[in-house]
Amino acid sequence: MATQDVVTVDNRKAGSVELPAAVFETRVKTDLLHAEVRRQLAKRRAGTHSTKNRHTVSGGGIKPWRQKGTGRARQGSIRSPQWAGGGVVFGPVPRSYEHSLPKKVRRAALCSALSLRREEGAITVVDEISLDAFRTKRVREILRSLSLEGERVLIVIDAADEKLERSARNLPGVGVLRVAGLNVYDVLRHAKLVLTKGAVAAIETRLGAGAGEAQ
Repeated sequence: MATQDVVTVDNRKAGSVELPAAVFETRVKTDLLHAEVRRQLAKRRAGTHSTKNRHTVSGGGIKPWRQKGTGRARQGSIRSPQWAGGGVVFGPVPRSYEHSLPKKVRRAALCSALSLRREEGAITVVDEISLDAFRTKRVREILRSLSLEGERVLIVIDAADEKLERSARNLPGVGVLRVAGLNVYDVLRHAKLVLTKGAVAAIETRLGAGAGEAQ
């Protein structure tokens, strides 16, 4: 179990915390990370693309010319695929791209992502982050004091905090997630993680039991 320093929002040491080995010290498996990111992105696809086949294109109810005697190829409808404005053969239709992965695999993938960030030294644990008002400037000051200004930072909190979530919304590259919504894609697309002390405990509760079953 790794020990991580806990700092205040002013970057002063405020103790230490044990990072659970079952979550932050698992073997990093890139195949699990790839599979989970594919699943998340596939689920976000709208799938609203649509084309019309020869049966749904309007018009073409009459045979263009008689079957024989014209010297031209026989045709049954001007909405056949070979005609300009005709239907599309095997075109895309509305569909869902969502697919599933076993819960153990998804849990192991998230543990791999968190372990990767710990190996990189990209995790900062703060005792708490609280704002007395909706102030984006204050969030920027906190990141500056933690030497994270200008980085792609994901702040993970244990419970809803509307002031923090809305205040960080306008900062490019900065995201705020509750532990319940923590996911592989957001962990990987942010180079740095800032976890509150309460978030560490909540992550252990969410992922600690059975986290290593798919390793």
